[in-house]
Amino acid sequence: MTHAALIEIEPKMQRAIEAMERDFAGVRTGRASTALVERITVDYYGAQTPLNQVAGISTPDAHLIVIQPWDRSVLSAIEKAITKSDIGLVPNVDGTVVRLNVPPLTEDRRKEMVKQIRRRTEEARVEVRNHRREAADALKKALRDGDLSEDEEHRELDALQKLTDRHVEAIDARAERKEAEILEV
Repeated sequence: MTHAALIEIEPKMQRAIEAMERDFAGVRTGRASTALVERITVDYYGAQTPLNQVAGISTPDAHLIVIQPWDRSVLSAIEKAITKSDIGLVPNVDGTVVRLNVPPLTEDRRKEMVKQIRRRTEEARVEVRNHRREAADALKKALRDGDLSEDEEHRELDALQKLTDRHVEAIDARAERKEAEILEV
């Protein structure tokens, strides 16, 4: 029988990986991607609204992002939001659309982005390990309360460690793929 702590912790570990992947999608790799700008918030009639809720975002080619607002009056707000963001792209406003040219990355910028990826990867690993500790504490409490025998606790802790290792390996694999994508010229 698998203890409830293990059953509850696996989705939490999976969510840590998914959050890391969402963050990775926002990292520029030299190719245009709508994920680069989707998280930018725009001041839309006094409310901070995600860009993808006030405009259509497309990538007609590998080095261009086109943002077409549904309301023309928000063009300047979109331009300001992109300029303030940390994506490092300069918006070109063309009457009805905003164009973002995605230049090829320099070697220094690639190295900086790899550092950013590694930092985010470590954060995800720490998050998974924190979930492991949380589940291990629950197992130890169950042992103290008499709900688990020592043998069952050891089996559950081994299963927990294998689960943790599997998720850390998945994090590392995704990070390696993203690093290779960034360093690809």
